[in-house]
Amino acid sequence: METIKQRYHNVIIPELMKTFEYDSVMEVPKLDKIVVNMGIGDAVFNSKVLDDAVEELTFLTGQKPVITKAKKSISNFKLREGMPIGAKVTLRGDKMYYFLEKLVSIALPRVRDFRGISANSFDGRGNYTVGVREQIIFPEINLDKVKKIRGMDIVIVTTAKSDQEGRALLSSLGMPFKK
Repeated sequence: METIKQRYHNVIIPELMKTFEYDSVMEVPKLDKIVVNMGIGDAVFNSKVLDDAVEELTFLTGQKPVITKAKKSISNFKLREGMPIGAKVTLRGDKMYYFLEKLVSIALPRVRDFRGISANSFDGRGNYTVGVREQIIFPEINLDKVKKIRGMDIVIVTTAKSDQEGRALLSSLGMPFKK
């Protein structure tokens, strides 16, 4: 079976070159990186929660996450500057393509009442953000070990110059956008 990376090189590049009339192959937008971020507000009160999230992100991505810390103190949330409040992973190369393939073909279709993802979550520069409400849609997560259902943000960074180019790239890579 052909991987997303092989399909990108063999089918998608020529397709996008024709659609957007690029002069050079280097102009064709490509995936730059995928950032998976999990914010854990409970970590302020219980540091064990952060360890669980780090473990889950490691299972999902095959890479050790970086712990993100608060930039400012916010007294209403009992938050001090420098406190750990989340974890994130930046995927590049083969791990990025593998994660995207898993997200598109396995995880997203497992979401309850799934009708496609919004095509409006582009940032104006061809990058796409999708929020996932529960981490249990990924097959690696063992339901028995999950203590709390947490969501995560998945940011797909492309080299596209516009949202239209980014949308064309992602939909040809198999992103299930709403019709």
